[in-house]
Amino acid sequence: MALRHALMAALLEGEASGYDLAKGFDASVANFWAATPQQLYRELDRMAADGLVHARVVHQQHRPDKRLFALSEAGRRALHEFTARPPRPGVIRDELLVQVQALDMGDERAVRSALAERMARAETKIAAYERLRARLLDGRFEDDYLAEAERVGPYLTLMRGLSFERENLRWCEQSLKVLDRRAAR
Repeated sequence: MALRHALMAALLEGEASGYDLAKGFDASVANFWAATPQQLYRELDRMAADGLVHARVVHQQHRPDKRLFALSEAGRRALHEFTARPPRPGVIRDELLVQVQALDMGDERAVRSALAERMARAETKIAAYERLRARLLDGRFEDDYLAEAERVGPYLTLMRGLSFERENLRWCEQSLKVLDRRAAR
């Protein structure tokens, strides 16, 4: 998947500046796609050049002008085509897993620390995702939201992000317990 597809999915929410997209990326698609603000800006420029988004300049007083991006009809078609094709299989590329794999020949304290850091990040993300979930549900029951919401995709990907981070947390806790039991022998 290209970053452009994630950006097009984010732009389904409506017109946004590059700054807004970078800031809001965490709340919209960061649970399944990561990118730096610089990558976002470069890709938005390429997408504009390819006609996938429209960009308009908004003049501001006391601030630099900003560009607002909106999905073009060509962008909507491209996103539709993207959803129509079978996705590539997902793969895990995780440096921490390589460190754990090599744990017996490495620095156990450093790996324990990395596991604890991963747990803390997972807990932070879970809390943020739960806040977003509450905002999306807005007091409704989940079944009602899923039956009535205009767009259900953001909620479904949010649920996957929550599941992923909960599993990260569970695995880190389990790994640290195993290391504790081994150290106690």
